[in-house]
Amino acid sequence: MRTLTKWAAALCITALLSGCGDTLTEQALMGAGAGVGAAAVTKGDLGAGALIGAVGNVAYCQKFPSRC
Repeated sequence: MRTLTKWAAALCITALLSGCGDTLTEQALMGAGAGVGAAAVTKGDLGAGALIGAVGNVAYCQKFPSRC
């Protein structure tokens, strides 16, 4: 149950912070922040979390600019 709670918290953090930023740099930084937050909650690799968050947020915002 404790693992499920950590994953739910990480998902909430990521959902709240993703999709933000007007420029490519802002999108990457916001995504990286969300990724680090999720990795910290789940005790994962912070560097990998930052990279995955940044790439994911930039990809999402480039694909759906009206939602960012």
